Order: sequence, then structure tokens, then C-alpha cells
Amino acid sequence: MTRLCVSIYVEAIATAKRDIAEAIEAGAEMIELRLDVMTDLVLANQLVEACSVPCIVTCRAAYEGGDCELADGERVVFLSTLATAHDAYYDLELIADKRVPHSNAGRLILSSHDFKGRPDRLYNLMEEMNARPAAVSKMAWMARSIRDCQEAFELMQSRQRPTIAQCMGEAGQISRILAKKFGGFLTFAAVREHATTAPGQPTIEQLKQVYRWDALDADTRVYGVVGSPIAHSMSPAVHNAAFAQAGINAVYVPLLVNKGYESFKAFMETYIVGDGPLQMDGLSVTIPHKENALRYLREHGDGVDIEHLARTIGAVNTIVVDRSHGKPQLAGRNTDYAAILDTITSALSIDRSALKDKRIAVIGAGGTGRTGVAALAAAGATVVVFNRTIDRAQALAREFDGKSGTVVAAPMDKLSECACDIFINTTSLGMSPNVNDSPFGEHPPPLSSANLVFDTVYNPPRTKLLQQAESRGAQTASGVDMFIHQAAAQFELWMSLPAPVDAMRQALTDRLTPPTL
Repeated sequence: MTRLCVSIYVEAIATAKRDIAEAIEAGAEMIELRLDVMTDLVLANQLVEACSVPCIVTCRAAYEGGDCELADGERVVFLSTLATAHDAYYDLELIADKRVPHSNAGRLILSSHDFKGRPDRLYNLMEEMNARPAAVSKMAWMARSIRDCQEAFELMQSRQRPTIAQCMGEAGQISRILAKKFGGFLTFAAVREHATTAPGQPTIEQLKQVYRWDALDADTRVYGVVGSPIAHSMSPAVHNAAFAQAGINAVYVPLLVNKGYESFKAFMETYIVGDGPLQMDGLSVTIPHKENALRYLREHGDGVDIEHLARTIGAVNTIVVDRSHGKPQLAGRNTDYAAILDTITSALSIDRSALKDKRIAVIGAGGTGRTGVAALAAAGATVVVFNRTIDRAQALAREFDGKSGTVVAAPMDKLSECACDIFINTTSLGMSPNVNDSPFGEHPPPLSSANLVFDTVYNPPRTKLLQQAESRGAQTASGVDMFIHQAAAQFELWMSLPAPVDAMRQALTDRLTPPTL
């Protein structure tokens, strides 16, 4: 059994007692009390007594990232006294364990932490810990990249006794989310955001409500979204809601993969085609790796199925992995293409054939803009590409003009004069936290009820651009609509089942709606 342990840094007794109660109410199966600056034995006893679930007492030394200034001998006496009195676990660094003789090894969590990166002698260090008397071995280090997590999974999977192996930092977060899949002794969570005790620590609410902690087991299939940055992504909440609604034993996780093709390739070799303990079953791909995904699939060799649309657009946002024949078979798709068309046609209650009669402004010449131009040109529309750098707009127009619609370029300062039927923003202007920005600026083009303004930004759902459009009577479509269309298509590619669209939309709406105070 892998326990869900909430770690609480104790600074004040009353606050700590409140946090203990809140954590247990939220479903914590264990509490870690970080007593670095609270070493009064009487007060510490009160806190342990307040824990109605098993407890770990920790007083982390400054030399391993803590704030305790007590000498090792004093810390050992303090922690072992607490543990013995309450049958609690106590966490002590391997360095201190070797320096100070002590008893009660049956409740000892023997630990090693490296906040700079992966220890040079990682496996030797684990062997050394396992050779010493203790109940649990714990290894934590700052992930250099997401590939470090694979070694954390190996340490848990090959454990000689109960083991905690977790990588710190955003790149290491999946080692915490998936600890239950690999039989870790516990995973650490925070009682709330901004109350973490280590970098990359999720909250208990995130683990239970977003990452389906209670449903995870050794057979859970793993999917995820690759990008950089990735912490802001709403995809985990949406896809995990879909898995839960459909009763599928799967979890979807954020995957921070550093910029550059070599980083993406290394990730794919580790988690998709490699033979390590975690072999993933499907990926969403976002900025900046959509082009890298296409390149990787092209270079991977024969047998890779890349749809013509993805090749034409020059980007893959979905990778399907078929492991039913032993060696993984890969397929690359672009679900953004159809999502853009479906969002427009749904908003206007038309079919795709009607787009050939529309004049459409595409704002932005980046990845999403390119996908929109390709989709709309193929549908026969007349497309005007607006971009701050006119050279990029002209290059994009030349590439897709005549396939089968007409595509031309225009400078951004002409947008306010544009007489198009549909306007699509594919830039990040207006995205949270810059909610007062709009590609229209303060001078929108002439708009009426005959126009549709479509913003691919989904956070916030009602951007300044859409507010401007609504105030002039135009029809609108939000990035939420596009997001759900493309996510539903991904789900169906992976699962060969109809997507539970309502559950996915509700999950996204819940995440984007500020809590009511």
C-alpha cells in the first residue's frame, strides 16, 4: 500500500493543528511534521497527538536542505524520543545515521537528499542505505530532466524494503504522481498551494481530484502532455475526467521536456520506445514540441504512421502508441486541424463545404496559425494572414495559397480595416495573466451579427477579444470549444471509444472558473 502523506512545515502550533485537520479531512493517510524550527519537545508532542493517522517526524538538517540548526546528536535524541513515545516514524539523513549511534531502527526512515541534481552514486547510495538497519529507505534528488524519474521508478520497483524514491522540481513531478503504480512506500503532498515542503510537490487536492490517486494501481496505463512550460496545462484535468467517466484504468500526467529536438528525442527513447519501467501509451504534444514530434516520427523508421495532414501542417500534436504486438507501433496525428474547423462550423451551424464562401482573417503565423491556414485553405476559404512580422505571414501565405482556397498576407496594422466574415486569433494575446491584451488593440474592425470572432485562447474563457466582439453584436467562439474538440479527438484515437465530451468540458470549466469566496 502506497500512502498519501501530507507534509506540513511547522512554524506555529495553532496553524499546524489546523493544517493537520485539513489534511486528514482531505484524505491524507499519513502526516509528516517538519519540525525544523519547532524543536520544543512538549509542543512537538502536542502536534503528534493531533494526528489521527500515522505520523512521520522530521527535523531536516541544514546540510540537506532543511532549516534545523541543532547538532546531529541533539536532533537524533529529539526525533527518536518523539517516535518512541507515539510509535511514529522518524526521518534521519544517512549522514547523521552514520555519525550518531541510536536505536529504534524499526521506525526509522533513512534518507538522502540532493537539491543540486542526481547523486553520482545513486544506486550505490541506495545499496548503502539498504544495508543499514531501518524500516524505510528514502532517496530524493532534483531532477536534471524528466528522464531522471525513470530511475526513481526503478528504485521503487526493485526495492529490497519499503522505499521512497522521488525526484524534485517540475520535471520530477511524475515520480510523485506515479509512486503508487510502482509500489512506493508513500508520496508527499502539500495541504494547499504555496505550502509545499519540496520543489514540485503537488497538493493533496491535485493528487486525488486531478490525478485519480485513489484509482491508481500497478496496471494503470499512463498518458501525458509533453511541453515546456507545462505546469499551466489544463489537459490533465480534462483527460483524467474522461478516464474516470469512461471507467478506464489510466492516468494523464504533465511531462516537462526541455526545449530542443534532442531533449524531445531523449524523452521518446526513454518513455515510449525504451524498455524502462514506465512505458507510456499515448501523448499529447504542445509548444514547443509539435514540430519535434513530427521530425522524430519521420526519423524513427519504417512502420510509423503519420497522417498526411500532419505532414502538410508540419506538426504533430497527438502520438498514438500500439503495444499489442510487442515492439511499440507509433502513429502521429494533428487533432488541432479538425478542431479549428469544427469550432467554426458548430458556432455558425454550417458544414465545412460552406467555408469556401467565407473570407477569414487568421491572426498569427505560429504553429496554431499555420494549422488554421492549412485547414481553411483546404476547405476552399479565402484566408488573410495577419502577423506582426509580415515576412512570416507572406511565407505562410505562399505555402498554402491555391490549396484549394486563396491565401494572402497583410500587416497587423491593417487588421482594424479588415472586412472579413470570420476572425481567428491564434496568438497568445489575452492569455492569463495578460487578460487586458487583445489582437484588436483598442480599434476593432467593423463587426456585426454577421461576423464570427474565434479566440483559440482558452484561459480566460471570455477574453478581451471576445468581449470586444460581443459588445459589437458579433458571434463568438472560445478556445474552450477548440480545446474540447481536439482533446475529444485525442481520447478517441487512444481508446477507440466515443469521448465523454460533457465530462471533459465540465472539468475544464471547473478549472477555469475562479472559486467563490
